Amino acid sequence: MVRERSPGIKLLFAVLVGAALIIPLVFVYALVWDRQGQSQTAQQSITAGWGGPQVIAGPIVVVPFRTTETQNEEVNGKVTTRTVEVERLLYISPVENRAQTSVRPEERRKSIYRSVLYEAQVSGAAKFELPADLPRFGVTRERLLWDRAELRMGASDARGLTKGGTLKANGQSLPVQPGKGPGATSGQGFFAFLPWNGEGVLSVDYAFGLRGSGSLSLVPRGGQTRWDVSSSWPNPSFSGAFLPETRSVGGEGFKAGFTVDKLALGQAPVATEDPGPPMIDDGSGGYAPVMAQEVAMASSASNPASGGAVEVIGGPARAVTVGLIEPVNLYSKVDRAVKYGFLFIGFTFLAFLLFDIVGGARVAAAEYLMTGAGLVLFFVLLLAFAEVIGFTAAYLVASAAIIGLLTAYSAAVLKSWRRARFIGALLLGLYALLYVLLSLEAWSLLIGSILLFVALAGVMYATRNVEWSSIGQSGNPAESGGGPADAGSPPAAPA
Repeated sequence: MVRERSPGIKLLFAVLVGAALIIPLVFVYALVWDRQGQSQTAQQSITAGWGGPQVIAGPIVVVPFRTTETQNEEVNGKVTTRTVEVERLLYISPVENRAQTSVRPEERRKSIYRSVLYEAQVSGAAKFELPADLPRFGVTRERLLWDRAELRMGASDARGLTKGGTLKANGQSLPVQPGKGPGATSGQGFFAFLPWNGEGVLSVDYAFGLRGSGSLSLVPRGGQTRWDVSSSWPNPSFSGAFLPETRSVGGEGFKAGFTVDKLALGQAPVATEDPGPPMIDDGSGGYAPVMAQEVAMASSASNPASGGAVEVIGGPARAVTVGLIEPVNLYSKVDRAVKYGFLFIGFTFLAFLLFDIVGGARVAAAEYLMTGAGLVLFFVLLLAFAEVIGFTAAYLVASAAIIGLLTAYSAAVLKSWRRARFIGALLLGLYALLYVLLSLEAWSLLIGSILLFVALAGVMYATRNVEWSSIGQSGNPAESGGGPADAGSPPAAPA
């Protein structure tokens, strides 16, 4: 007689083989990240000559002014104080800004990778007016140098400004020059010298074409900002510091309307510093909200260098963002699928173990290992095919291949096609469940926990009479249950 291992030892071997398969799963996980990095590199090369995620800022009026500063100098060991006249810039925000943007998307490919590009037509009208209490902001009209006033418009990636732009002040067309965009666009954009002396209301009209990729953002500023954006892209992502008040999304595209009031921005109507660029995460299509710049009134006593003018203390600007995302981020889905890989291995090994312990089919450690290798291979096939034919089609191809392979292999291992069909049905159910979990991300934890509870209950019931420390005799068919009489019948508990 040949002595066989106890059920406890069989369980230990299955667990050890399953634990060893964590290593190839980690390599597959790293492979997903590597391919995602290659995809991002390819997308960057596609957009290199086109334009990246764009941020629109402006219009804004910038006027130099003269003020005095108190400076301390040390001469021959003595500290002397002197007052000097310096020139600074006053940034005047619009009291009202109405912008309209039409976005025309298109897809470009490089090898198997693709990127979403767009051409946007931006137009709008803004109104400017000096605050009636301007001296309370530390600046008086007589200090302003209106002969050097500028009207600035910004686009964060100047490569996208290929179709020129127009600026009009009170109906008069102004010759535009490159550069000097607002701080929110890192100085990129265009400007024009402004024939305005600060009297009355200044009406500004602007229009320009803009190329970019991934996302389009607008930095609201001043009294009230209204931004209406539309596109034929059916999968937008709305993010940023403010969400749209109105939106409609359908198969033919989307329309969205943003309204941002001055109280929500927390900005003074005039300032002596410009806020920096907003924090926008273009890698994932999302946006990391940031705190707006802090605005403080500084007096000559507390900050002599300010000359009594209002200060903007550091910090990036706020922005509203519209992202043109792909309907399926295949790398994130494959990444999530790999995280469920050990459950696939566990459920399949559990079925083999029950057939071994309860049904009498002897399964060797090498057979566990090759079955696990097939399960790990599924994720490699899924990634490889998804890059070419899309995630859903790749999922069907990869799962069908692995189910067919392991079903046929199980027939040889378990010595029964009925048992093999049970393994095939189990895998089919697992792959169907995984697809549901990937599609219903918010419910995945609940569904997964219920499934684990049901599986544990079933295993506990099926093995309730198993003596894990006992050692049986495999040479007696009547004792082992592995004889020809029941070779074609699956055990009742696993089925």
